[in-house]
Amino acid sequence: MPTPVPNYSDPEELKLFRLVPIASAADTNWDIAPNHGEVVVRARSSGDARVVAAEAELDYMEIDALPGDGNSTTSSSAFRNEKLYTVVDERNPSYSVDGPREVVAGTVRVDNIRPTEI
Repeated sequence: MPTPVPNYSDPEELKLFRLVPIASAADTNWDIAPNHGEVVVRARSSGDARVVAAEAELDYMEIDALPGDGNSTTSSSAFRNEKLYTVVDERNPSYSVDGPREVVAGTVRVDNIRPTEI
C-alpha cells in the first residue's frame, strides 16, 4: 500500500515531521544549544514543527533565571536553527497524526539553559 501524501491545504490538519540534526558534532553552533538527536513532532507545517520542538525545551519563564534576549528561549532553540536541524516529512505509520501539537517521539533535553560563567 502506498504511503499517503500529506494534505498541506488544510492549516488545521496536523502532520508528522522529523527534526534531524545536520551539523557536525564539531560545529560551533552546538556551543549555544544542545543536540537533542532526532525528534518527531505533530505540527501544522515544517516551520510549526520547529516551534513545537522548541516549546518542549526548558524555558527561562519556567525557572528562576533571566533571559539575555527577550522573555523566552524558544527563539534561540537549536530546533529553530536551520544550520543545526533540518525538518522532513515523517512517513512512519507507527506514529498517529491524531492528537495535539506535541513531540511524539525522541527526547527533548531540559539542559538547554547554560550558564555563561562557571
